[in-house]
Amino acid sequence: MVVGGSGVDTVVRVDSLPVPLADSFGVGPIHEWPGHTGGNVALGCRALGLDVTLLDYIGDDWPGRQVQERLAAGGVEFEPLISPAGTRRAVNLVDPAGRRMSFYDGRDPAELRMPREFYLPQLRRARHVHLSIVNFARFLFDDIEDLGIPVSTDLHDWDGLADHHREFALRADLVFLSAAGARDRIASVMREILRDGRAQAVVATAGAGGSYLLTRDGSTTPRPIPATLPPAPVVDSTGAGDAYVCGFLYGRLSGRDLEDSARLGALAGAYACTGAGSTALIGPEELQTARP
Repeated sequence: MVVGGSGVDTVVRVDSLPVPLADSFGVGPIHEWPGHTGGNVALGCRALGLDVTLLDYIGDDWPGRQVQERLAAGGVEFEPLISPAGTRRAVNLVDPAGRRMSFYDGRDPAELRMPREFYLPQLRRARHVHLSIVNFARFLFDDIEDLGIPVSTDLHDWDGLADHHREFALRADLVFLSAAGARDRIASVMREILRDGRAQAVVATAGAGGSYLLTRDGSTTPRPIPATLPPAPVVDSTGAGDAYVCGFLYGRLSGRDLEDSARLGALAGAYACTGAGSTALIGPEELQTARP
Protein backbone atom coordinates (compact mmCIF):
# COMPACT_ATOMS: atom_id res chain seq x y z
CA MET A 1 0.00 0.00 0.00
CA VAL A 2 1.21 3.50 -0.87
CA VAL A 3 -0.04 6.55 1.02
CA GLY A 4 0.07 10.07 -0.39
CA GLY A 5 2.30 11.79 -2.89
CA SER A 6 0.36 11.76 -6.17
CA GLY A 7 0.22 14.76 -8.49
CA VAL A 8 1.04 16.10 -11.95
CA ASP A 9 4.40 17.19 -13.34
CA THR A 10 4.69 19.88 -16.00
CA VAL A 11 7.92 19.09 -17.85
CA VAL A 12 9.76 21.89 -19.66
CA ARG A 13 12.83 21.06 -21.77
CA VAL A 14 15.62 23.64 -21.49
CA ASP A 15 19.05 23.96 -23.08
CA SER A 16 20.94 24.06 -19.78
CA LEU A 17 20.57 24.25 -16.00
CA PRO A 18 20.47 26.64 -14.31
CA VAL A 19 18.44 28.68 -16.77
CA PRO A 20 19.93 32.15 -17.40
CA LEU A 21 17.87 35.08 -16.15
CA ALA A 22 15.69 36.49 -18.94
CA ASP A 23 12.15 37.69 -19.60
CA SER A 24 11.27 34.66 -21.71
CA PHE A 25 12.68 31.63 -23.52
CA GLY A 26 11.39 29.61 -26.42
CA VAL A 27 11.16 25.92 -25.52
CA GLY A 28 9.98 22.73 -27.13
CA PRO A 29 6.61 21.10 -26.42
CA ILE A 30 5.61 21.29 -22.75
CA HIS A 31 4.18 18.02 -21.43
CA GLU A 32 2.00 17.08 -18.46
CA TRP A 33 2.84 13.79 -16.74
CA PRO A 34 0.66 12.47 -13.89
CA GLY A 35 2.66 10.67 -11.24
CA HIS A 36 4.74 12.33 -8.50
CA THR A 37 6.51 10.19 -5.94
CA GLY A 38 3.51 8.29 -4.54
CA GLY A 39 1.95 7.75 -7.94
CA ASN A 40 5.29 6.69 -9.42
CA VAL A 41 5.96 4.16 -6.67
CA ALA A 42 2.45 2.73 -7.01
CA LEU A 43 2.72 2.47 -10.80
CA GLY A 44 6.26 1.08 -10.70
CA CYS A 45 5.42 -1.60 -8.16
CA ARG A 46 2.33 -2.57 -10.13
CA ALA A 47 4.41 -2.85 -13.33
CA LEU A 48 6.61 -5.32 -11.42
CA GLY A 49 3.57 -7.49 -10.74
CA LEU A 50 2.79 -6.41 -7.17
CA ASP A 51 -0.79 -5.73 -6.11
CA VAL A 52 -0.92 -2.06 -5.16
CA THR A 53 -3.43 0.25 -3.51
CA LEU A 54 -2.80 3.99 -3.36
CA LEU A 55 -4.59 6.14 -0.79
CA ASP A 56 -4.35 9.89 -1.29
CA TYR A 57 -6.01 13.27 -1.54
CA ILE A 58 -6.48 14.87 -4.94
CA GLY A 59 -8.51 17.82 -6.12
CA ASP A 60 -11.82 17.82 -7.93
CA ASP A 61 -9.97 19.29 -10.89
CA TRP A 62 -8.36 18.51 -14.23
CA PRO A 63 -4.99 17.43 -12.73
CA GLY A 64 -6.85 15.13 -10.35
CA ARG A 65 -8.62 13.49 -13.26
CA GLN A 66 -5.26 13.05 -15.01
CA VAL A 67 -3.94 11.25 -11.93
CA GLN A 68 -6.98 8.97 -11.79
CA GLU A 69 -6.73 8.09 -15.47
CA ARG A 70 -3.01 7.30 -15.30
CA LEU A 71 -3.36 5.09 -12.23
CA ALA A 72 -6.33 3.25 -13.73
CA ALA A 73 -4.39 2.64 -16.94
CA GLY A 74 -1.50 1.29 -14.87
CA GLY A 75 -3.69 -1.16 -12.96
CA VAL A 76 -3.33 0.57 -9.58
CA GLU A 77 -6.27 0.39 -7.17
CA PHE A 78 -6.71 4.07 -6.29
CA GLU A 79 -8.81 5.20 -3.34
CA PRO A 80 -8.96 9.02 -3.50
CA LEU A 81 -10.30 11.60 -1.11
CA ILE A 82 -11.05 15.11 -2.35
CA SER A 83 -8.90 17.96 -1.07
CA PRO A 84 -10.34 21.48 -1.22
CA ALA A 85 -6.82 22.73 -1.99
CA GLY A 86 -6.66 20.81 -5.27
CA THR A 87 -4.17 18.36 -6.74
CA ARG A 88 -0.45 18.72 -6.10
CA ARG A 89 1.62 20.08 -8.99
CA ALA A 90 5.26 20.49 -9.95
CA VAL A 91 7.11 22.22 -12.78
CA ASN A 92 10.27 20.35 -13.80
CA LEU A 93 12.97 21.95 -15.93
CA VAL A 94 14.88 19.17 -17.73
CA ASP A 95 18.18 19.66 -19.60
CA PRO A 96 19.48 17.58 -22.56
CA ALA A 97 21.39 15.28 -20.17
CA GLY A 98 18.15 14.41 -18.36
CA ARG A 99 18.99 16.38 -15.22
CA ARG A 100 16.12 18.29 -13.67
CA MET A 101 15.19 21.16 -11.39
CA SER A 102 11.78 20.79 -9.79
CA PHE A 103 9.45 23.50 -8.45
CA TYR A 104 7.05 21.66 -6.16
CA ASP A 105 3.60 22.89 -5.13
CA GLY A 106 2.56 20.57 -2.28
CA ARG A 107 -0.52 22.68 -1.43
CA ASP A 108 -1.99 20.32 1.21
CA PRO A 109 -3.37 22.33 4.16
CA ALA A 110 -1.37 21.70 7.36
CA GLU A 111 -4.52 20.54 9.14
CA LEU A 112 -5.42 17.93 6.49
CA ARG A 113 -5.91 14.45 7.98
CA MET A 114 -6.90 11.11 6.45
CA PRO A 115 -9.90 9.64 8.33
CA ARG A 116 -9.01 6.53 10.29
CA GLU A 117 -12.16 4.72 9.17
CA PHE A 118 -11.02 5.30 5.58
CA TYR A 119 -7.47 3.96 5.77
CA LEU A 120 -7.65 1.30 8.51
CA PRO A 121 -9.46 -1.40 6.44
CA GLN A 122 -6.82 -0.97 3.71
CA LEU A 123 -3.97 -1.17 6.23
CA ARG A 124 -5.27 -4.48 7.52
CA ARG A 125 -4.92 -5.96 4.00
CA ALA A 126 -1.37 -4.72 3.41
CA ARG A 127 1.89 -6.70 3.45
CA HIS A 128 3.92 -3.50 3.30
CA VAL A 129 3.20 0.23 3.49
CA HIS A 130 5.17 2.96 1.74
CA LEU A 131 4.50 6.43 3.17
CA SER A 132 5.16 9.52 1.10
CA ILE A 133 6.33 12.44 3.22
CA VAL A 134 3.09 14.41 2.88
CA ASN A 135 2.15 15.76 6.31
CA PHE A 136 -1.06 13.76 6.81
CA ALA A 137 0.78 10.46 6.25
CA ARG A 138 2.72 10.82 9.52
CA PHE A 139 -0.52 10.32 11.46
CA LEU A 140 -0.78 6.72 10.17
CA PHE A 141 2.40 5.57 11.92
CA ASP A 142 0.71 4.55 15.20
CA ASP A 143 -1.78 2.26 13.49
CA ILE A 144 0.88 0.82 11.18
CA GLU A 145 3.06 -0.03 14.18
CA ASP A 146 0.12 -1.49 16.13
CA LEU A 147 -0.65 -3.78 13.19
CA GLY A 148 3.02 -4.79 12.84
CA ILE A 149 3.22 -3.90 9.14
CA PRO A 150 6.67 -3.07 7.72
CA VAL A 151 6.84 0.52 6.50
CA SER A 152 9.19 2.38 4.17
CA THR A 153 9.55 6.03 3.25
CA ASP A 154 11.55 8.23 0.90
CA LEU A 155 12.99 11.42 2.41
CA HIS A 156 14.14 12.68 -1.00
CA ASP A 157 16.78 15.42 -0.60
CA TRP A 158 16.61 15.67 3.20
CA ASP A 159 19.60 17.51 4.64
CA GLY A 160 19.35 15.71 7.97
CA LEU A 161 18.15 18.90 9.65
CA ALA A 162 14.65 19.85 8.44
CA ASP A 163 12.06 18.92 11.07
CA HIS A 164 9.35 17.89 8.58
CA HIS A 165 11.24 14.75 7.54
CA ARG A 166 12.54 13.64 10.94
CA GLU A 167 9.54 11.64 12.15
CA PHE A 168 9.43 9.74 8.86
CA ALA A 169 13.18 9.08 9.14
CA LEU A 170 12.95 7.70 12.66
CA ARG A 171 9.72 5.70 12.47
CA ALA A 172 10.15 3.81 9.18
CA ASP A 173 11.70 0.32 8.95
CA LEU A 174 13.31 1.09 5.59
CA VAL A 175 14.45 4.60 4.71
CA PHE A 176 15.41 5.94 1.28
CA LEU A 177 16.89 9.38 0.62
CA SER A 178 18.93 11.21 -1.96
CA ALA A 179 22.58 11.90 -1.19
CA ALA A 180 22.15 15.31 -2.82
CA GLY A 181 20.56 16.85 0.26
CA ALA A 182 23.20 16.14 2.91
CA ARG A 183 26.09 15.91 0.41
CA ASP A 184 29.35 15.19 2.24
CA ARG A 185 27.39 14.57 5.48
CA ILE A 186 25.30 11.78 3.98
CA ALA A 187 27.12 8.94 5.81
CA SER A 188 26.64 10.63 9.19
CA VAL A 189 22.95 11.30 8.42
CA MET A 190 22.49 7.62 7.54
CA ARG A 191 24.17 6.57 10.78
CA GLU A 192 21.96 8.99 12.75
CA ILE A 193 18.81 7.46 11.25
CA LEU A 194 19.91 3.97 12.33
CA ARG A 195 21.06 5.16 15.76
CA ASP A 196 17.98 7.17 16.69
CA GLY A 197 15.27 5.38 14.73
CA ARG A 198 13.86 1.92 14.08
CA ALA A 199 15.11 1.43 10.52
CA GLN A 200 16.82 -1.84 9.66
CA ALA A 201 18.37 -0.28 6.57
CA VAL A 202 18.99 3.14 5.06
CA VAL A 203 19.62 3.63 1.35
CA ALA A 204 21.07 6.82 -0.15
CA THR A 205 20.81 7.21 -3.92
CA ALA A 206 23.40 9.24 -5.81
CA GLY A 207 22.26 9.14 -9.45
CA ALA A 208 25.09 8.16 -11.78
CA GLY A 209 27.26 7.75 -8.67
CA GLY A 210 25.29 4.68 -7.64
CA SER A 211 23.82 4.25 -4.17
CA TYR A 212 24.86 3.45 -0.61
CA LEU A 213 23.43 0.89 1.78
CA LEU A 214 23.78 0.99 5.57
CA THR A 215 22.31 -1.77 7.75
CA ARG A 216 22.17 -2.56 11.46
CA ASP A 217 24.06 -5.83 11.05
CA GLY A 218 26.91 -4.45 8.97
CA SER A 219 29.71 -1.91 9.04
CA THR A 220 29.22 1.68 10.19
CA THR A 221 30.42 2.73 6.73
CA PRO A 222 27.73 2.68 4.00
CA ARG A 223 28.35 -0.01 1.38
CA PRO A 224 28.55 1.33 -2.19
CA ILE A 225 26.17 -0.18 -4.75
CA PRO A 226 27.41 0.51 -8.29
CA ALA A 227 25.17 2.41 -10.70
CA THR A 228 23.78 0.55 -13.68
CA LEU A 229 24.16 1.92 -17.18
CA PRO A 230 20.76 2.71 -18.71
CA PRO A 231 19.84 0.32 -21.54
CA ALA A 232 19.09 3.27 -23.88
CA PRO A 233 19.95 7.00 -24.05
CA VAL A 234 18.97 9.04 -21.02
CA VAL A 235 15.85 11.13 -21.67
CA ASP A 236 14.69 12.32 -18.25
CA SER A 237 15.73 11.50 -14.69
CA THR A 238 12.27 12.36 -13.31
CA GLY A 239 11.07 9.37 -11.30
CA ALA A 240 14.41 7.53 -11.26
CA GLY A 241 14.56 7.60 -7.47
CA ASP A 242 10.98 6.35 -7.25
CA ALA A 243 11.84 3.52 -9.66
CA TYR A 244 14.80 2.60 -7.46
CA VAL A 245 12.41 2.30 -4.52
CA CYS A 246 10.16 0.02 -6.61
CA GLY A 247 13.00 -2.28 -7.60
CA PHE A 248 14.20 -2.47 -4.02
CA LEU A 249 10.74 -3.20 -2.60
CA TYR A 250 10.16 -5.82 -5.28
CA GLY A 251 13.37 -7.52 -4.18
CA ARG A 252 12.49 -7.47 -0.49
CA LEU A 253 8.91 -8.65 -1.03
CA SER A 254 10.32 -11.47 -3.18
CA GLY A 255 12.58 -12.61 -0.35
CA ARG A 256 15.89 -11.18 -1.56
CA ASP A 257 18.49 -9.78 0.83
CA LEU A 258 19.14 -6.05 1.21
CA GLU A 259 22.17 -5.85 -1.06
CA ASP A 260 20.55 -7.82 -3.87
CA SER A 261 17.45 -5.64 -3.51
CA ALA A 262 19.60 -2.52 -3.83
CA ARG A 263 21.04 -3.85 -7.08
CA LEU A 264 17.52 -4.42 -8.40
CA GLY A 265 16.74 -0.84 -7.37
CA ALA A 266 19.71 0.42 -9.35
CA LEU A 267 18.54 -1.47 -12.45
CA ALA A 268 15.00 -0.10 -12.17
CA GLY A 269 16.27 3.45 -11.60
CA ALA A 270 18.52 3.32 -14.66
CA TYR A 271 15.69 1.97 -16.81
CA ALA A 272 13.42 4.82 -15.69
CA CYS A 273 15.83 7.40 -17.15
CA THR A 274 15.16 6.15 -20.69
CA GLY A 275 11.62 7.55 -20.92
CA ALA A 276 10.00 10.94 -20.50
CA GLY A 277 8.12 11.94 -17.38
CA SER A 278 8.49 8.69 -15.40
CA THR A 279 6.84 6.62 -18.14
CA ALA A 280 9.62 3.98 -18.46
CA LEU A 281 8.42 1.35 -15.99
CA ILE A 282 10.44 -1.85 -15.88
CA GLY A 283 8.66 -5.21 -15.66
CA PRO A 284 9.76 -8.30 -13.72
CA GLU A 285 11.09 -10.14 -16.77
CA GLU A 286 13.10 -7.13 -17.92
CA LEU A 287 14.44 -6.67 -14.40
CA GLN A 288 15.62 -10.28 -14.26
CA THR A 289 17.09 -10.17 -17.77
CA ALA A 290 19.00 -6.97 -17.02
CA ARG A 291 20.64 -8.34 -13.88
CA PRO A 292 24.45 -8.29 -14.06
